[in-house]
Amino acid sequence: MDIRVGACRYGLWYVNIYWSENTVYRVRFSRTGEETPVPLSFRLYLSGKTKEIGMKSIAASGTSTFARIYREVMQVPYGETVTYGEIGRRASTGPRVVGMAMARNPTPLIIPCHRVVGARSLGGFTPSLTIKQELLDMERIGVR
Repeated sequence: MDIRVGACRYGLWYVNIYWSENTVYRVRFSRTGEETPVPLSFRLYLSGKTKEIGMKSIAASGTSTFARIYREVMQVPYGETVTYGEIGRRASTGPRVVGMAMARNPTPLIIPCHRVVGARSLGGFTPSLTIKQELLDMERIGVR
């Protein structure tokens, strides 16, 4: 298996993607870097031109609690949000466990953890809550 690494811009951030064929192994945001080839679907999604990235996350496979949570989060539609508590109910666990899973999500965007919010707040997002808000705003506007 040949894992490829690339990066593209999203505002002031670089989105670093590690993938092989149709499977994503890691997505990370960083302040520094340089643009290198990434799957076209990432560029289209991050520019607001498509709702679907169309790739799968290695983290959503298996039977672990986190994998169940990740699969539930992947069902949240583009432009919508759901609470940590609701995902917990769907995955038969609690909202704190959902929060831990979101904090450890190795493939944000594929597993759209930005769509999971607190009951009374936006919740968290690594490395910056600003990214979460910008992604939600982009999705609320819809595909251009």
